[in-house]
Amino acid sequence: MAQTKRKDKSRVVLKTGEVQRANGTYHYCWTDKKGKRHYVYAKTLEELREKENQIVKDKADGIKAEARYVTINDLFDLWKQIKRGLKNNTFENYKYMYDTFVRPNFGKMRISTLKKSDVKRFYNHLADERGLQPATIDNVHTVLHQVLEMAVDDDYIRSNPSDNVLKELKQSHCFQTEKRRGLTQPEQDLLLDFLQRNHTYSHWYPIFAVMLGTGMRVGEVTGLRWCDIDLDEGIIDVNHTLINYCHRDEMHKTGCYFNVNTPKTKASIRQVPMLDFVKEAFLMERDNQEKLGIKCEVTIDGYTDFIFVNRFGMTQHGGTLNKAIQRIIRDCNDEELLKDENATVLLPHFSCHSLRHTFTTRMCEAGVNVKVIQDALGHQDISTTLNIYADVTRELKKSEFSGLDIYFKKQQGSTSQIAAQ
Repeated sequence: MAQTKRKDKSRVVLKTGEVQRANGTYHYCWTDKKGKRHYVYAKTLEELREKENQIVKDKADGIKAEARYVTINDLFDLWKQIKRGLKNNTFENYKYMYDTFVRPNFGKMRISTLKKSDVKRFYNHLADERGLQPATIDNVHTVLHQVLEMAVDDDYIRSNPSDNVLKELKQSHCFQTEKRRGLTQPEQDLLLDFLQRNHTYSHWYPIFAVMLGTGMRVGEVTGLRWCDIDLDEGIIDVNHTLINYCHRDEMHKTGCYFNVNTPKTKASIRQVPMLDFVKEAFLMERDNQEKLGIKCEVTIDGYTDFIFVNRFGMTQHGGTLNKAIQRIIRDCNDEELLKDENATVLLPHFSCHSLRHTFTTRMCEAGVNVKVIQDALGHQDISTTLNIYADVTRELKKSEFSGLDIYFKKQQGSTSQIAAQ
């Protein structure tokens, strides 16, 4: 005898796996390749069959059935376990960025429901509501894109919904930022002069002078040891960098800690010649420490005898230096404005990294060969150097043509006077 077909309360024939529940709603049950049962629910049969069609399509495309239950956070935790090939400081930064900005809310979304508009809305939220800078959002995107790319590779989703999202948003107004620039020569002179003669800030002169005169990254400078410099030959050997982690969550402890790491790239391992004022800065730092009885009291990953230490003999880091710069800017400008309320040269807002750009600017102004600049800065890719070089030479060209314009105007004025006579 033929089997009776199952029907719902409206007498509509139900397909295999379809069930109408006692409350009138529906569910569909199916088994994946591993023999595990899964269920989807819907208020109407039409809605249920739309979901069934999606499941059939997922199966045909090889999309995992469990994807609809997996969150972005679940995938990040998996990515964290299997990711290799990153420097420890980079990996720690990725984890910090994700846990701070993604995990609390956006990370709870199911991967199966994620759309490009969701990612775009999330980045807009970071910019508009959280007030994050483009560079920070870029860091968030870097790790999120990798996690979602892994989801594509593992057949959780068909395509990466974060593809090209940041590129599109960077073209919008809220992602437009001023290009970082170095200090002008008058601004540089003002900074160094203020540090040398101001008793409150004179102890900061050596480290900032070294940054200005070498273009070294802040971690490279703070990680310098006395054995890394040859004062007789005038050479600085850059072979490692000091990394400061401002965040940690180990054994329920939080705080800051340091590591010594290899430089940013292979090209970053280099020797930098000392300018005269850089050599004088090292000698000044040594004399100051001898007078005050300061010596390095810390060993980090086997490295000790660091040159730039605070009054407790502990290593310096970028956060402390940038805070000092803000105080220096404030007090230097106050002093200049007291002398002349119409002062034409004041210190702009800048950071430690701006001093690296300042060094690059001085080399460009001096006509140093671009390959020499690349080597001095430790750039792996010449395009990085060329981009900075192009920006600086563009400004130089404007300045030169401004002077040329004045010259032509003077010449025209002289010609007019002669003609009038």
